Formats: sequence, C-alpha cells, structure tokens
Amino acid sequence: EDLSGNDVGRKLLILARELNIKAEFQDIAIESLVPKPLNGKTTLHQFKNRSNELDVPFQELKKQLNKNQVLRYVGELDVANKTLEVKLVSEDKNSALGQLKGADSVFEIFTESYGNQPLVIQGAGAGKQVTARGVLSDVIKLSNSLN
Repeated sequence: EDLSGNDVGRKLLILARELNIKAEFQDIAIESLVPKPLNGKTTLHQFKNRSNELDVPFQELKKQLNKNQVLRYVGELDVANKTLEVKLVSEDKNSALGQLKGADSVFEIFTESYGNQPLVIQGAGAGKQVTARGVLSDVIKLSNSLN
C-alpha cells in the first residue's frame, strides 16, 4: 500500500473531504513506485525475491539530481484546482520535505498570506498506537454526534 501510493492517496482524500472538496479515490492521480511487472501480479514471496527491481528506476533518477536535492514521495492537494496527486518529486535538502527522516510526516500549507513560504507542520508518522488512538477518537466523536 505504501509503495503503490494508495495509502497516501486515501489520506489525501480524507483531507480533501474535510475541506468540502467532492472527490473520489479514482480522482487521485497516483504515481506508483512499484514497477508495472511487480504491481499486483506477483505473490508476496515473488515480490520480495524481485524487490531489487525497485532500486533501478530510483538509481537512475538519483543520478539526475544535483548534490543539493533528494527524492521524496509526496501527496499534494491543490484546493484551488481541486486536484489530488501522489508523486515522486525532487526537493532541496534544506527544505522541510528534504530534511524529512524515516517515518516522520510533514505538511506544508501554502496560502496567499504566507506566499512562497509555507506553514509547516511536522511530526512523527502515525504507527499502530497513534492510528488506533485516532480511530477511537473518531468513533467517540461520531457516537457523541449521534446522541
């Protein structure tokens, strides 16, 4: 799910809907990181045995970067145009996205007020406990709204 972009796509869809943007999963332009020969046509065992095939396109892309750039897999929601994209981009190493490590998450919010300097929200990626806490919180909110 992570490498296919579907996980990020679902999160973008939730965010879009919270912003009252009418969108469906199929409206998201998703650039999968999994090469077509491995995408959905292999067993887990076959996928693991052929996982080195994932490295080839990235090594080629990395060769094209300048020394101050890194690759990042991002979700992008354009509120004005109502577009949702999951894609691989090159970022400056010193940007918020460029400094991202491990499973951490970064949200960059670009507004007219901030111009080219985004408002940045950064923190640890979810993980099982944080996700469970979020789901429980949503269930409680839903329960309270129904009563």
